Amino acid sequence: MYFVNSVKDLQDLNPFIIIGCGGGGEKFANFEGVQAVGFIDDDQNKQGREFCNRTIYSSLDELFKETEARSIAVMLPIGAEAMALKYAVQALDKGKNVVTSFRSLPLHTNSSLLKLAQEKNVIIKEISPRLDVIQNIFGNSPTKCTETLPKLKYKPKTPVIFVGGTSQECGKRTTTRLLGKAAQDAGMIPGIVSTDEMGLEQPVDMNFRAGSLSVMDVASAVMGSIKYLEEQKDPDIILVEGQSSLTERGNPHPRGLSAAIMVGAQPDFTVVCHRPNHPYREPLGIEYEVKAIEAVEPTKVVGISLNLRNVENKNVLMDYEDKYNLPVVDIKNGGAVKLLDVINDHMRKL
Repeated sequence: MYFVNSVKDLQDLNPFIIIGCGGGGEKFANFEGVQAVGFIDDDQNKQGREFCNRTIYSSLDELFKETEARSIAVMLPIGAEAMALKYAVQALDKGKNVVTSFRSLPLHTNSSLLKLAQEKNVIIKEISPRLDVIQNIFGNSPTKCTETLPKLKYKPKTPVIFVGGTSQECGKRTTTRLLGKAAQDAGMIPGIVSTDEMGLEQPVDMNFRAGSLSVMDVASAVMGSIKYLEEQKDPDIILVEGQSSLTERGNPHPRGLSAAIMVGAQPDFTVVCHRPNHPYREPLGIEYEVKAIEAVEPTKVVGISLNLRNVENKNVLMDYEDKYNLPVVDIKNGGAVKLLDVINDHMRKL
């Protein structure tokens, strides 16, 4: 079997040249008993610097000549598959063992590498996602790692507004849409990102189900959507619909999804939606959600959008404003214009 089962498997292949001077490379070098005799990274800004008490090189062949390495460890991120394949083939051709990571070079999709290793009489192993553990627990698991998108590092140029909430089905989708319409009516160019497959009503620019992605991919998907909108539309404001809540107790499973969307959005300002007397959700409430949002991201909650579907007394907006010291609107009854005015006031101060 080509999976690494223990650190002993790695120790038997010492010493190593490690490809990739990031988190994965550092973790690998710190495994007990692993001997790292050299490091490679294609980032010119890293080359020549010290990493784990070794100098970072650019040439694998040069390190083969200068060290007694028997193996390489390819510790590159998703998105660097071509580079990982290049180094793996180069090492195998030189008669070196290869350890790779499922994130950069899953071996179940590279049978030719297994064949090349066999021909060269060397070992090739993968640090696997250990989905067999999940299979044993639940009797079901993905057939492969579901993390597929490259990591992005992108800061929006346009003011971004995140529309979060205290629970599922509390008004986030409606608030995002009506804020976008109010922006259009005011002569602005909004960019609107819906993160739910139900985001079918206009106006909306991007509509995908964030919950269908690996949570590791959600932030990249949102960042990429914002970048795409900025390049294609040059908007004045970008609205990002959140999912679920950071604090809801009744259904805790999507809370990580909510955080991932917000992290990807990197919002300047946030609106919190709330549905009082929710019939089938268990929100902790506005105060908890505001604290959680502002703790997770450096954003400011600037308003509350109330969903009054389960409220008999519709004249409760002032009560909420007094309690939370924030502007509160009924988004379906003219509240979008008021909320947009609040947002624009904050945007002018950026």
